[in-house]
Amino acid sequence: MELNGKKVLVVGAGRSGVAVSSFLAKKGAVVVLTDADNPAYLEDKSAELAAEGIELSLGGYPEVKQGSFDLVVMSPGVPLTVEPARSAMKNGICVTGELELAYHFTEAPIVAITGTNGKTTTTALIGSVFQNAGRSTLVGGNIGLPLVAEVEKYCFKDVVVAEVSSFQLETTRAFKPKVGVILNITPDHLDRHGNMDNYIAAKAKIFANQEPGDYIVLNYDDPLTAALGLKSRGETIYFSRCKELENGVFVNEGKIIAKLGRDAEIICNVDDLSIPGAHNLENALAAVAATKAMGINNNSLAAALKEFRGVSHRLEFVAEINGVRYINDSKGTNPDASIKALEAYDKPIVLIAGGKNKGSDFSELAEKIREKVRVLVVLGQSAELIADAARAEKFENILYAGDLSEAVMLARQAARPGEIVLLSPACASWDMFKNFEERGDLFKKIVLE
Repeated sequence: MELNGKKVLVVGAGRSGVAVSSFLAKKGAVVVLTDADNPAYLEDKSAELAAEGIELSLGGYPEVKQGSFDLVVMSPGVPLTVEPARSAMKNGICVTGELELAYHFTEAPIVAITGTNGKTTTTALIGSVFQNAGRSTLVGGNIGLPLVAEVEKYCFKDVVVAEVSSFQLETTRAFKPKVGVILNITPDHLDRHGNMDNYIAAKAKIFANQEPGDYIVLNYDDPLTAALGLKSRGETIYFSRCKELENGVFVNEGKIIAKLGRDAEIICNVDDLSIPGAHNLENALAAVAATKAMGINNNSLAAALKEFRGVSHRLEFVAEINGVRYINDSKGTNPDASIKALEAYDKPIVLIAGGKNKGSDFSELAEKIREKVRVLVVLGQSAELIADAARAEKFENILYAGDLSEAVMLARQAARPGEIVLLSPACASWDMFKNFEERGDLFKKIVLE
C-alpha cells in the first residue's frame, strides 16, 4: 500500500483516528482529520497533530469528490452512512479502516478475535498465553491500543493478537488473520447494522480471505457461529463446553481436552481457571484452540490459563463491604453479556442496569432477572424499557436512580450480607459517559469511597 503523497481523509477524531492520522503522516501522506464534533480526546493532541502537518476539520465534514482525496479512512465508531463515506463510495474513492491499514504494514502473523461477547477477555488471555510461552506479542485492536501505532515493531517470528469488532471488520478488504476466532453471535449493534444478517456478515469478514493453512475457531454450541464453518476455506476448529467433539477443544469429566488430530490431550482442569462463569470457560476453550493452532505447547498454555485473572470491567471484583461483594461488569453492554454475568454467580444479586439501548430486546434478560436477581436498580435512557421487561416477567422489586452514584447508594441500602451488587448495564454507556471504562471506573470509585 503506497501512501507517500496521497491525500487522505480520516473520519473520526477519537483514539483510532488520531493514531491513524499520525501513522499516515509518517508515511508521507497529506492528511486531513475530520469530525462532526469537537472531541474532548483532541484537547491535548491538536498541537502535536499540527506539528506533524495534519490538518484538522472539526464541527463538520469537508466535501469529498473526485480529485479531493485518494483515500478515506473511517474510524470504527463512525457509521458508513455519514456523508464522507457515502460520497467516497459514490465517486469511486477507496474507503478503508485502521484494521486494514495495520494488516498491510505488519509482518507478524495475526490472531484476531471477534464475537458479541467475551472478545476483550479472550484477547487478553490469548495474549498472555503467547507471552507466557516467550513469544514477542502485541495485544491491541478494539481492546484499546490501535494496531497501526505498533505493528511495524513486530516481525514474522512474533505474533499480533487483535480484538476486532464488527465496526472494524466492515471496512476490511484484504485483511487475513492466520487464526480467526468467533466466540458467539447474539443480537447487538442492530441500530448500526440494521439487521442480524448484516451483523453476521460483518463478523464473517474475519475469515473471508483465509486460505488452506489458516484457521478459524468457532463456538460449536452457538448455532449462528457454528454454521459459519461451512463457509471457511481455512481449517475450522470448533470448541464446545457442552459436547465431546471428534475434533476440537471440549470439556470432559471436568477437564479441558484438545483433540486436534489423532490423540486427545488434557490441558488442565476446569477448576484450575481463575476467571468465573460458564462464558469464561468458553473463552478459555477458544484460547486453547487458537494458541494450539499456532504451536504453543501444553505446559505454557496450562500455566497461562491458571494464572490469568481477567480484565478490568469484566466481572471485576471491586471490594467486599459489610459482607456484600461489589462486582464491576461495566463491559456488559448488551443483554446477552449481562445474562452471562448473572449466570456466573450462585448468590442473590442486586443488579444495576441501564444506559443507551443499541436496538436490543430485554425480554430474555428479564427472564434471567426473575431467576437470579433480588433487587433491580435501573438508570439511564433504557431504565423504563428494562423495568417494563422485568414487570412483564412478574418481577416488581425495582428501584430507579437518576445517576450512577445514586444507583450504587440504592444498591448498597438494599443489599444484604452474603449478596452481590453487580453493575452489568446490558446497555452502552454513551447516554451518560464517554465509554464503558469511564462508567466502570466511577463505579469502583464510588464503592471504594
